[in-house]
Amino acid sequence: MLKKSFIAIVVMSLAVFSLAGCGGGDAEKDYIEVRGSDTMVNLGQQYAEAFMDANPGITVSVTGGGSGTGIAALINNTVDIANASRAMRQSERDQAAEQGVDVYEFVVGQDAISVIVNEENPIKEITMADLKKVFTGQITEWSELGWEDGGTITLYSRQSNSGTHVFFWELVMDSEDWADATMFMPGTSAIFEGVVADTNAIGYVGVAYVGDGVHALKVAEHEGAQYVDPLVRANVDSGAYPIARPLYIYTNGVPEGVVLDFLNFMLSADGVAVLESVGFYANTPAYDQQNADTFRDLGIE
Repeated sequence: MLKKSFIAIVVMSLAVFSLAGCGGGDAEKDYIEVRGSDTMVNLGQQYAEAFMDANPGITVSVTGGGSGTGIAALINNTVDIANASRAMRQSERDQAAEQGVDVYEFVVGQDAISVIVNEENPIKEITMADLKKVFTGQITEWSELGWEDGGTITLYSRQSNSGTHVFFWELVMDSEDWADATMFMPGTSAIFEGVVADTNAIGYVGVAYVGDGVHALKVAEHEGAQYVDPLVRANVDSGAYPIARPLYIYTNGVPEGVVLDFLNFMLSADGVAVLESVGFYANTPAYDQQNADTFRDLGIE
């Protein structure tokens, strides 16, 4: 499990195929092309391996690059599935429609964006207001947060094509400018490794990537509110943890054939077991119902 021992993400393709003919209309195809969220790439590869083990002759190719990259590929009709750690924007849906791509949304699990600091950092908790001040550059020294022996805060963020970047920027920072000193990293692993190596660092990662060498801060919605641990699933299910989100997959057209089989696997008990083994949290009943409603509306049993 990645919480206990971090495994560096290696974005790899399990097979290389021509991308012509992607989409939900080819029920006879024997491969699936998946691209998108870096947060979800390790999960996607674990899904793919388990599914291919159970279905010889089917190949699933999974690559990362960020939610924006996957969504752009879906819009351009070059993948079957986009993994995304943020919801598609209406403008993106409109672009897909202009390209003749019908997009359908499903939720495979939940994530708690975890604010991580080096294991030697004595700070254990932070408010949303102070977190915003840190990443906008209003707070620059650890001493301002109570660590008298700490130095200047080092900031690690994802790049702008990342769904995690967008979600954090909108929810935590109220879409304000990042601090000038922020280092924008190409992947989750780079943030994790940066915080492990730098005593004064702070960054944010999906809950599945909280591992040895760092600890996740408890976060309070406001001053005087309870500080909430992202590593406790009940805090996410209840809505108590303020930086939680669903994990999305978007299909290119109505899922059918092997794409539908793969989708059904991800949403099955076996798929949930894969999700939880990686370190994310299973859906709430509300998300399960959302998926069921989508299947019903599409006439899929």
